[in-house]
Amino acid sequence: MALQQQLGLLSKRWFGFGGAHFGYPAVAGESLKTFHCDGCGSLVFFENVKCLKCGHELGFLPPDGELRALETAMDGLSRPLSSKPAEPLYRHCGNGQQHQVCNWMVPDTDPDALCISCRLNEMIPNLSVSENVARWHKVEMAKRRVIYTILRLGLPLHGMPAENRPALRFKLIGSLDTNQPLTMGHCNGLITINIDEAEDVERERRRVNLHEPYRTLLGHVRHEIAHYYWDRLISNSKWLGRVRELFGDETPDYAAALKRYYAQGPPPDWQARYISAYASAHPWEDWAETWAHYFHIMDMVETAGSFGMILKPHHPAADSMTTDPRNDFDANTSIDSILGHWFPLTYALNSLNRGMGLSDAYPFALSNKVIDKLRLIHEVIQSMRAKAD
Repeated sequence: MALQQQLGLLSKRWFGFGGAHFGYPAVAGESLKTFHCDGCGSLVFFENVKCLKCGHELGFLPPDGELRALETAMDGLSRPLSSKPAEPLYRHCGNGQQHQVCNWMVPDTDPDALCISCRLNEMIPNLSVSENVARWHKVEMAKRRVIYTILRLGLPLHGMPAENRPALRFKLIGSLDTNQPLTMGHCNGLITINIDEAEDVERERRRVNLHEPYRTLLGHVRHEIAHYYWDRLISNSKWLGRVRELFGDETPDYAAALKRYYAQGPPPDWQARYISAYASAHPWEDWAETWAHYFHIMDMVETAGSFGMILKPHHPAADSMTTDPRNDFDANTSIDSILGHWFPLTYALNSLNRGMGLSDAYPFALSNKVIDKLRLIHEVIQSMRAKAD
């Protein structure tokens, strides 16, 4: 099959519409990684459905950005433990009830059976294939982490038909679900995810074949989300000129650029200008790779802050992280402040991994040019947050 056909979804750049405005505010407050059971105070995690210590059922409440212990209310509904009588009741997401793949809750006043993450799915895998439920579950866990960060940053999920900007949707399928070549990518607001990559062996095979230092489901979803936000925030906007100055002109043929990259590889000096070798393939891919790393950085620094991590290395050449990173997540935060925590954190994480004989947790270097790109992405997102406020 010709390369243009193989690229499929990736190479098409027209728009359509779908989805709805979900009406949820930006998630505020504590980090997504450090939740505690309301019943016993035990540490619980974002994906948990039950507290293993006290047995309370757990559910994530998107309007509040909190994982809460639940108690039965009435008619199959639940309420957060120790909540006030006037607080809303919730029901489990339909995908959690039927398939045990989601732990997010839906307010009883919401007519949709699915949570705000699952209702973004335009297509789910063929569940008659026995392996697909477990693969779908892993993909949904990665997707919900990305949706959490989107809500945390106040980024839009809905479409704007008047401006030719689509709503965000997902197509989650595997190689056994289609007779056509399956390409992960973004088109028309629709992100296609190959659930085969939920299998460690398959994902590692692709990582090795593509000469990548790092490949995870979460990273891939963050990358594809970036393509959506190029169309949603950058294309035909006031930001386009500045983005082109840093990332390059995106108008040359995309399919030809990818073909050239896979035939010739990255330029010799790519590390001075790009976050990854693949980012050199085309400005759209540079944007997507850099955006994904922005999400990595925001998530990890917030997590470190939520655990109260402060680093004071003894080595005089090592950077310190001596202030609380949780203070850095407001509308006025600069990327330089966040990176001030990020660099010493990566030094510590990579050193700990090497001490266990593992690969670096973050096997990338941020050049000054890459930091400038991160700074611009941060400015775009902060501007969106300020507009929403």
